[in-house]
Amino acid sequence: MASPATTQTVRPLDTLRFDTSGPPQITGVVADHLRMLGASGGHRGQEAPPDRITLTGGGFAPAHAVATWAGPPSGLVDEATVQAATGIMAVHGRRDGAPRGLAADYAATATAVLTVQGLLAGLIGQARGGAAAQVATRADRAGLLTVSQYLAAAGADEGEATELVAGGPPFRSAEGVLFELETLDPGAWAAFWRALEAPADAMRAGWRPFQFRYATACAPFPAALHEITRATPMTGIRRAAALSGAEVCVLRTLGERALEDDGAAPWALRLLGPEAGRGNGRRTGSEDARGNRPSAARPLAGLTVLEAGRRIQAPLAAHLLGLLGAEVIRIEPPGGDPLRGMPPACSGISARWLALNRGKRAVEIDIKADADRRRLREMAAEADVFLHNWAPGKAAELGLDHDDLAAVNPALVYAYTSGWADRLDDVPMGTDFMVQARTAVGEAVRPQDEPPAPSLMTLLDVLGGLHGTEAVLAGLLLRERTGHGVRVDSSLLGAADTLTAPALRRAARGENPRRPAGFRRPLPTADGWIAPTDESAPAAGAYDLRELPTADALKQLREHGLTATAVTTELADLHHDPRFTGSISRDTHGAPAVPDPWSFG
Repeated sequence: MASPATTQTVRPLDTLRFDTSGPPQITGVVADHLRMLGASGGHRGQEAPPDRITLTGGGFAPAHAVATWAGPPSGLVDEATVQAATGIMAVHGRRDGAPRGLAADYAATATAVLTVQGLLAGLIGQARGGAAAQVATRADRAGLLTVSQYLAAAGADEGEATELVAGGPPFRSAEGVLFELETLDPGAWAAFWRALEAPADAMRAGWRPFQFRYATACAPFPAALHEITRATPMTGIRRAAALSGAEVCVLRTLGERALEDDGAAPWALRLLGPEAGRGNGRRTGSEDARGNRPSAARPLAGLTVLEAGRRIQAPLAAHLLGLLGAEVIRIEPPGGDPLRGMPPACSGISARWLALNRGKRAVEIDIKADADRRRLREMAAEADVFLHNWAPGKAAELGLDHDDLAAVNPALVYAYTSGWADRLDDVPMGTDFMVQARTAVGEAVRPQDEPPAPSLMTLLDVLGGLHGTEAVLAGLLLRERTGHGVRVDSSLLGAADTLTAPALRRAARGENPRRPAGFRRPLPTADGWIAPTDESAPAAGAYDLRELPTADALKQLREHGLTATAVTTELADLHHDPRFTGSISRDTHGAPAVPDPWSFG
């Protein structure tokens, strides 16, 4: 096909059209994102082929995607059953000591973003000389991806570094105000509690679960810490934070967030100058120097991604680009990423680290040293993507911002995955739980009869990583269509906006934005838990199943025309779960590895 690279466009999908059919929780988000990327279109209705999204126009062959809940015969037919089976309910429920469903459609949202990724990747492959392909996504595989770090830890050679015991934030002030506390510094943690005159032994015992809560999804603090905040007015708590350097954030409501919602896209794309991509001898092509060419299954083959990422968001974004065929070169500090040693380990390497970074090539660079920064700029001159999630302002301070790297590679896609994307004033540190608190995710993921509480599952770090991949792919496609380099920005705030969008729309209409009492709450059986579908839940809740084994409880509900599935409570059991037969493998280090979230054909 003729290359569409000369098309004058300001958004990657301008001049394209889409139509959708399939589960509305998935295809609604797909349609929203395709529109924000420039395509026009809508839902095809009942007469259309089921579960199909199609993109046409722009000089491309039609691109097709199929999005479903799961493959047969798993019995996973909606958000509730997917959350139950994949372990999402188990991880989210660790804070409470029992499985809990997320009241927001997390698995469907992740599936939708992965579907858009697949469509964008297919168009990039076409533009680079590859054949058109159909991509298939499934919510069950998306769900496994979202718990992949927890699954890897469950299957490691050694146990967790801290106990998986119920407990955690938010804290409550004397006035009853719920708030999150954040610091990455043990000195600031200690200073905060000393300012509140907390017992020294409780202060010391609380640091380890606080530090590891991102990894374990629970934080069993000593009761004395909660007692101290419940006896302290919010003014005293803010004073302690100011004196110590720790940060606090009061939990916002969905109504408050709806009033300030600006309706912005979850990412931003900007061309890097009128001469970008021209005259430097390096540009988009169908293969790299080693002859790697795009294919249906690996549309990014031949492209190079430099990733300077920490923790989850940027590393996950780069991991997905690698699964799509790109070569990922990970920039690590001298001595290597310290998170490689974070327990538990497989063959001496952190299982969690492997879940995000397996298959990447690591290069150690001291970004504080002039010679190493020059080396990094030389590497960027030969790369297609530079991706980082450094602290705000750090890249400019180092001379490694988009303008600096565009000077050596005008065709570069420069990607920054941040916390807030400079969209809100007076915000706290841009970490997962603080963004959840500030954007009312704590209300959106809990039904009405539960107090608002940000999930201790890293919802936004993971969804933010998926948005980061989506933004990079949009930037690469925009580069193919214009010949220009592109700056792309994604954020945890954008991820929160996508996840809470249905609740915010309800709030804007004056409706109760939260889900009803007991929403997606599993039912106990004699030996476990079951989760009814959202449709079956009201009727299923009328049955007392506590004396029945799980298999018998499911049979009884089926006999009454109700659908449910067993809740996974031990993630290590997923290896042998017939609902995921053959899906979960082990990498060369012996760490559990979830399947690729897309299938191309």
